[in-house]
Amino acid sequence: VIQAVFFGICVLTDLSSLLTRGSGNQEQERQLKKLISLRDWMLAVLAFPVGVFVVAVFWIIYAYDREMIYPKLLDNFIPGWLNHGMHTTVLPFILIEMRTSHHQYPSRSSGLTAICTFSVGYILWVCWVHHVTGMWVYPFLEHIGPGARIIFFGSTTILMNFLYLLGEVLNNYIWDTQRKPLSWQGTDMKINFMYLGPSS
Repeated sequence: VIQAVFFGICVLTDLSSLLTRGSGNQEQERQLKKLISLRDWMLAVLAFPVGVFVVAVFWIIYAYDREMIYPKLLDNFIPGWLNHGMHTTVLPFILIEMRTSHHQYPSRSSGLTAICTFSVGYILWVCWVHHVTGMWVYPFLEHIGPGARIIFFGSTTILMNFLYLLGEVLNNYIWDTQRKPLSWQGTDMKINFMYLGPSS
């Protein structure tokens, strides 16, 4: 759903840009800027981190034991192309979007706050569904204990924050908007690379 909404906004933004170009209508340009800001925010906070997370986690669990994430029974109802549409093609389309359109990331503090809020909210929704129906949205949660679920949910939130930062670095690397040297110093090594993007 997130990806469908995001790419719908991308299409709407492109169409609005074509219609607004050269019109001189300040109100239309103001609305277009709002639409672009919404598109950029969605890519940074939702589309990229969620898209990468879904593709990576789904296929890792699928390779380990598909019954834990996508039971074979579903093959009778969901065609293979639709499964790949939901769990595979998301990533290349997001990367193509990042490569073909410049996106302005929000400040890091607001971006990380938003991704944490989304992650916690989604986890609470998953738990609420289980509380009401007695079933987990994702079958593999049935196979692990309460402690393992807490670790999984915590790790998920941390991973989402990492993916947000990865998207920020990748976006700025592609568009080369700002270069700042960043280094990690250890006891016996120092790694330097060019970190790109706002630090606030």
